[in-house]
Amino acid sequence: IIWQKAMNLVTMIYGLTSQFPREEQFGLISQMRRAAISIPSNIAEGRRRGTNPEFKRYLLIAYGSGAELETQYEISRRLGYIAIHESGCKNLLEEVMRMLNIMSAA
Repeated sequence: IIWQKAMNLVTMIYGLTSQFPREEQFGLISQMRRAAISIPSNIAEGRRRGTNPEFKRYLLIAYGSGAELETQYEISRRLGYIAIHESGCKNLLEEVMRMLNIMSAA
């Protein structure tokens, strides 16, 4: 379930960043997309590693990518690239982060 939600987050981030100014192509757009992609990628890789300690390690890496994305989202909002009322992506990111936190602590 967390992988599916993280995949949905990637799609939302791509849609959101497609509206950013062109000059951010190699800045925030690239950074946010890479951080978003890293979340489900690390979940998948950790799951395929086969051991619980390895899975937890990759969940923590995914959590770190989520923290990067949270910061980049806030920077984008402060720069006016994201409207204050645009909360769907932020809500999904917060949900994924909560799930990662719970799973990595278990």
